[in-house]
Amino acid sequence: MERDINHLLDPVRWAADELGFEPDSIQSQVLRSRHRRILLNCSRQWGKSTVTAAKTVHRALMVPGLLAVAMSPSARQTAELLRKMSGFLRKCGVTVKGDGDNEMSFLLPNGSRIVGLPGGEAHIRGFSSVGLLVIDEAARVADASYRAARPMLAVGGGSLLLLSTPFGKRGFFYEAWSGGEDWLRIEAKAEGCGRIPAAFLDEERKSLGEAWFRQEYGCEFIDNETRLFSDELIQRALDKDLETFF
Repeated sequence: MERDINHLLDPVRWAADELGFEPDSIQSQVLRSRHRRILLNCSRQWGKSTVTAAKTVHRALMVPGLLAVAMSPSARQTAELLRKMSGFLRKCGVTVKGDGDNEMSFLLPNGSRIVGLPGGEAHIRGFSSVGLLVIDEAARVADASYRAARPMLAVGGGSLLLLSTPFGKRGFFYEAWSGGEDWLRIEAKAEGCGRIPAAFLDEERKSLGEAWFRQEYGCEFIDNETRLFSDELIQRALDKDLETFF
């Protein structure tokens, strides 16, 4: 009983004991946070799918009857995320089975469900009272899909977790990171991740080029290189308070 209570109160301890997953300091912050709106801007290969899967499984196990929905830009990516969740559930001794209604889904013995959706807007509508909505690779999910998904949280005060590597100065993920709602914003750069060797990063910088490297591993929102004008220049052009020279 004491072990169960400790796992309920501390998902980091639960992850270590039940999953054999020892989260780093930033991953621990994500797991322990009870903030209703979390933004995780992270490097490639940092482990966001692992921490996302762990947080979702912990919530589903500890909150009976919870509905957790996970989505990403494609069905394949969502399936990969749910595959990781499936492995974690098995480590916890939970027999994995579908909910009978959704192709990518788990029904837990306590009545909680985890449902995976692709990023297309047509596949999103129809869910309500969602306790946890996770959007993986959020920078690459269409704005229309995001707007279709948010009303799922209207009833019950569900939590929203957006995780992504940046993909230019566009879309809802960039806008949320830049300001607005009451988000908990967490940044995880590759250089601070002990799991990514420095030699590999040096090789990637040389291979990808500085701008792409800063986006993929430095968590920076870089303007699309194919555009003639940057977002900053466009905003300056629209600013009526700036002096003109003609």
